[in-house]
Amino acid sequence: MMSTLQARRGGNYARRPDIFPRKVDGFFRRLKWAVMAATLAIYYATPWLRWHRGPYAPDQAVLVDLSHRRFYFFSIEIWPHEFYYVAGLLVMAGVGLFLITSTVGRAWCGYTCPQTVWTDLFLHVERFVEGDRNAQLKLKRGPWSAGKIGKKAVKHAAWLLIAFATGGAWIFYFADAPALARQFFTGQAAPVAYATAAILTATTYVLAGWMREQVCNYMCPWPRIQGAMLDERSLIVTYKDWRGEPRSHGIKKAGEAGDCVDCMACVQVCPAGIDIRNGSQMECITCALCIDACDQVMARLDRPRGLIDYATLEDCREEAAGRPPVPAIRTLLRSRTLIYFGIWAAVGCAMAFSLGIRTRLDFSAAQERNPLWTRLSNGDIRNAYTIHVRNMEARPRHVRLELRGLPAAAMWDSLGNEKSAAAAMTLALGPDQVEKRRIYVRAPASGPDHYQLLLTSQDEEHSQKIKTLRFERPGEKE
Repeated sequence: MMSTLQARRGGNYARRPDIFPRKVDGFFRRLKWAVMAATLAIYYATPWLRWHRGPYAPDQAVLVDLSHRRFYFFSIEIWPHEFYYVAGLLVMAGVGLFLITSTVGRAWCGYTCPQTVWTDLFLHVERFVEGDRNAQLKLKRGPWSAGKIGKKAVKHAAWLLIAFATGGAWIFYFADAPALARQFFTGQAAPVAYATAAILTATTYVLAGWMREQVCNYMCPWPRIQGAMLDERSLIVTYKDWRGEPRSHGIKKAGEAGDCVDCMACVQVCPAGIDIRNGSQMECITCALCIDACDQVMARLDRPRGLIDYATLEDCREEAAGRPPVPAIRTLLRSRTLIYFGIWAAVGCAMAFSLGIRTRLDFSAAQERNPLWTRLSNGDIRNAYTIHVRNMEARPRHVRLELRGLPAAAMWDSLGNEKSAAAAMTLALGPDQVEKRRIYVRAPASGPDHYQLLLTSQDEEHSQKIKTLRFERPGEKE
């Protein structure tokens, strides 16, 4: 009787087939090379870029400073309470992904997704060491020998080196890159730096080197979501069956055979190992390498290119009927894409406007609750407040704190004494710091129960912030 495990292996589960994509050249392959070079350069080089912010702030252009809870991006500095900017970027990324998919299919997956970029890089390393598709197949089927072991060792060593560079580059975004690099390679870095680099090295090596397209097929949710984003007017990689069928097996054709000669070139270059001639499939990342491969075959057969091409289903229907294709502008300017673009642009403009008008000075004030008030020897009432003044500039600043709307009132802070009480006071703030002070406000026993605290920067900006506070007195309801 067959065991359950054997039944599963034979009946319900299929072993992953080995995929060895063949080398191909063409427009889309060169485009992928350019995108890969640009994205990898950005990832590896960005932590080393410098940006002068003055003597009181780090000079790394892009830095996630977790210890001080700051995010620096060139001239922009984001504080924890401004996390809505990060949320806005995530919203723009999501809506932008919807926009791209609804217009040109999974172009993100095919060209700029990190899994695609690093998998493509690993495939090129594998091809450089072991040879092209046929050589790799021959090496896999052949017996283990010194040459085979050597090639496998060189390939995996190169993969591990790339994976280590990937994990190492990531930690440089969270500390000064030159300083952390010296500490890292001299054994003086924090344990979390080594742990993070080790984890990212392992995940890059496993995901890009071993799992490859399985990450896209089983771990990423986007292949399953894309169906809701596409319609018959979305540009996708399409096999024009009306032109290619029926297929002929070889260059010599007879009768009414189509342009497809069943050469399998489109399948051999596909990093997902699928046959695009079977129609739109979840596994397709629209990298368009099958277009390059098919165009080369059509050129040798003296046939027009585009048997496999970027096209909409609407275009294919029109071409099959002998009518001209739908103008490309109609693919872009339609309700779905316009709505997505409108949302994306609105969020971007709102964030840009907010960045343009934001002040780099803020404060909060909270009344001390125990006690709510204190009666002084002269009959006046005293309230206590805790204030936090936030200087979001990378330079020292002086600010003026002023009482308004509370007649005959005066205030002083915990660093002074009641003899220095006045209607206004000056505070010295350090660069990129939050100053916490406890202040006391004294006022007559009768008068308004609300007043204002006005904070003004004593520099060329003259930024102002106003808070309305309650002044508690005996016999008043809390």
